Amino acid sequence: MAGMVELLDRDAPLFPISTAAQLAGMHPQTLRAYDRLGLVVPTRTRGRGRRYTLHDIARLRLVQYLSQDEGINLNGVRRILELEAQLESMRQKIDELVAEIRLLHAAPPSARLFTAAADGVHLGAFRRSTPRAIAPR
Repeated sequence: MAGMVELLDRDAPLFPISTAAQLAGMHPQTLRAYDRLGLVVPTRTRGRGRRYTLHDIARLRLVQYLSQDEGINLNGVRRILELEAQLESMRQKIDELVAEIRLLHAAPPSARLFTAAADGVHLGAFRRSTPRAIAPR
């Protein structure tokens, strides 16, 4: 089954609550409680049924580990999950900025545009075309 799991989209809402509970090793009522508390919020079908993703199941296991094995209360678990989400968002932003910096470094100097402002030097828009002459003021 491990090979099949690797082929699945981690963010595809595939599993009803009974299957998700079994995969996470929990009772379905625990999943409902975590949903009410906002710890693991599955997507909903038109009929309001919960559908869990592989990512949700991993998160359920993390919540269980933090609360049962590490002794962290559910408010503490919620805060840890919020901080992890912020960290992931920042990592994505860093990756975007690194990619942009690589593009800028790879571009010929004539394609770079720098502008000066009262508070310092700012990197302006990245252009691949030949820069236009700027008329003096």
